[in-house]
Amino acid sequence: MAVPARVRSKLDLGTVGGLLLAIGGILGGYYLEHGRAGDLMGASAALIVLGGSLGATLLANPVGLVRRAAGMLGSLFKEPGDDSAELLETIVDFATRARKTGIVALEQEAMEVEDAFLRKSLTLAVDGVDLQELRSSMELEMDVVERRWEDAAKVYESAGGFAPTIGIIGAVLGLITVMGDLSDISKVGKGIAAAFVATIYGVGSANLLFLPAGHKIRLRATAARERQELILEGVCSIAEGLNPKMIRSKLEAYLPVRAAGQARKLSGASGERRAA
Repeated sequence: MAVPARVRSKLDLGTVGGLLLAIGGILGGYYLEHGRAGDLMGASAALIVLGGSLGATLLANPVGLVRRAAGMLGSLFKEPGDDSAELLETIVDFATRARKTGIVALEQEAMEVEDAFLRKSLTLAVDGVDLQELRSSMELEMDVVERRWEDAAKVYESAGGFAPTIGIIGAVLGLITVMGDLSDISKVGKGIAAAFVATIYGVGSANLLFLPAGHKIRLRATAARERQELILEGVCSIAEGLNPKMIRSKLEAYLPVRAAGQARKLSGASGERRAA
């Protein structure tokens, strides 16, 4: 029996909807105050804020880490599918087979598992690796992966800290330009307004992009670790020779409410097939 592939990711409506709602709310309020869209456009302000923020971020972080963090930005618009219910049933099925024929009989099936973490942990269990060593090895891998996510989140958070300050620098530079030539007073007010566009870009990019991205990366890291903890606990329970029903009871604690209900349905269907 091959383990089914993870559920395909789908569009993250929270990311897309939240971004549209935030921008729409800000611009909507601006228009209600009779603001004009053209007043918010400023190529120079965008160059100062984005270029300055990127430069400061590169100064604060290794280039490779910044590149890796940038590669994660697109994935934040995709919500990973929740396969925890199917994963639980797969582990329980492995446990049932191991209890009947011995864990060594799972060797071939372990090699066919698509999930890399489950395949590695199950292979170690089949090879008879000491339970403590197995848990220690897999927890180390979990820590390394989580640390990589954490480092990527810190890149976005550092950019979110730099952007508002760079925006203020852009505003000050704009004011310097305006105050340098007061010969035409009619242009001073417009010039001052344009100078503050950089501040809007800095504060806006920090609070609508960089800081939310860092927070969501952390949430994704937590979810990924919980999934791996479910797998590790299940495989260790199989290696200990626990009753499949006991394993199911333990692993259900990792499932959210909706996934727990789905797992019960899958369990019932599986039971009916075995009875037939």
